Amino acid sequence: MRLNNRNKIGFFNFLSTLLVMISLFGIVGFLLERFQYNYLGFSSILFLLIPLVFITIFYLRGRQIFEYDSDGEALNFKNRNVLPYLSTPISDEFPKYKLQNYEILNGFIFKRLYINIASKKNHTITLRYDISYLSKKELNDLKFSLSKVIKNNKERENS
Repeated sequence: MRLNNRNKIGFFNFLSTLLVMISLFGIVGFLLERFQYNYLGFSSILFLLIPLVFITIFYLRGRQIFEYDSDGEALNFKNRNVLPYLSTPISDEFPKYKLQNYEILNGFIFKRLYINIASKKNHTITLRYDISYLSKKELNDLKFSLSKVIKNNKERENS
């Protein structure tokens, strides 16, 4: 099964650009209010705080683009930002039989996918992916596919 939200790249670029523009207008508005007009007084700080809160929420939610592929004998995960200079992309590929379990952490602002895989020497490695920008349907499809792989692994172990 393949899952990705690459079709939303244009929307995320637009949203990122809009947030930068709002921030610039906020800075200009703050400077004009502070040094030229002085109508609002101390409330002029809101010109800086409101855009800063929106930008912080947008980037705290994590990487926007998530790709998952379970076709074949391997699982492929890719997670990257729309703006490539903000963070390094994550790309992992491992055999299906190494998948032990997964957990989806649903925070107030963000969602994270934690994957536990078996490594050599019987250690467990935890991989983390940002899935905040997946739709409800995409999230359910991801859960179904990962549960199916884990179920197949347990059946293979028991037989």
